[in-house]
Amino acid sequence: MTDLTVLREEIDKIDRQIVDLYERRMNVCREVAEYKIRTGKKVLDKEREKAKISTLTGLASNDFYRHGIEELFEQIMSMSRKLQYQLLAEAGAIGKLAFMEVPSIEKEKVRVVFQGVEGANSEAAMRAYFGDRVNSFHVASFREAMEAIEEGMADFAVLPIENSSAGIVSEIYDLLVEFENYIVGEQVLKIESCLMGVKGAKLSDIQAVYSHPQALMQTARYLEEHGWQQISMSNTAAAAQMVAREQDKSRAAIGNSLAARLYGLDILEPEISYNSSNSTRFIIVTNQKIYRKDAEKISICCEIAHESGSLYHAMSHFIYNRLNMCKIESRPIEGRNWEYRFFIDFEGNLNDSAVKNALRGLRDETRNMRILGNY
Repeated sequence: MTDLTVLREEIDKIDRQIVDLYERRMNVCREVAEYKIRTGKKVLDKEREKAKISTLTGLASNDFYRHGIEELFEQIMSMSRKLQYQLLAEAGAIGKLAFMEVPSIEKEKVRVVFQGVEGANSEAAMRAYFGDRVNSFHVASFREAMEAIEEGMADFAVLPIENSSAGIVSEIYDLLVEFENYIVGEQVLKIESCLMGVKGAKLSDIQAVYSHPQALMQTARYLEEHGWQQISMSNTAAAAQMVAREQDKSRAAIGNSLAARLYGLDILEPEISYNSSNSTRFIIVTNQKIYRKDAEKISICCEIAHESGSLYHAMSHFIYNRLNMCKIESRPIEGRNWEYRFFIDFEGNLNDSAVKNALRGLRDETRNMRILGNY
């Protein structure tokens, strides 16, 4: 029986040979990149790679080795492409991104749109980002907000994209694909769940509570303890507006302190949610391709081939360029059953060479890749 130490020494010897061969191969890839720089030839040649892997797997002695060789050379070819993208970037052969760097996002003398009525959480997020003196107006739907900035009626829109308890707002993701609008900022807002009623109302007067279904769900324990009727409304501010209009002490609303202030309601309980850390992330959207000089997060979307390993290979561009991916979501592609569009957030700035390399690779190796914003 062969000694384990001897076997390990043999593996070490083979591994050194593999390293040497790998470096030799990558040095040849450098020459390939130089040729492509001179001729303008694309880095990715899918048919060539497919034929090459077919030839190499055909040399394997069994199915197990065949699968391993396929995976090994897919990785080697992927590393080769990434090296070529890097060399193309260094040579200035990668075109400039169509985004303009600005020192800061203008917050004065701008017009901002938000969805909902006055006192909505979107308005609270808008005020937190732009200040209380912002010139603003509100619309009934997220689509109308997107249309307002696309048509130039507003400079910016404030839209909720994710709640820490309820998850993503899927409609916003779909609208980011549909419209040529871009994310330039974000605002995280702690969601208040204040119980409010008309002036002079007491807890003992309350019989029915109105709010958005999500707010009712997040305060269900408190509401059920009191046995009050729960009635859904389109949003929390609309509930506050209705209670103020009716002036009925038996009715209460759940919403934020801004809505209570705007509609002249008393806060009967300042926080009744079971999740006191509940927050919503809002995005600031405009129709201009701009980004702050100190922006540190990038959002993109892309479609990936419906085949084994395609997502893995797309994600490898973040690994190779040492970029930290913060989030990935998927949404169905309309008209194409069981195919998905991926939305990815990662750390970086459009000026970073690593970001440029990753985006070039993703653009070549995915479908319909779009930069949604750097903020």
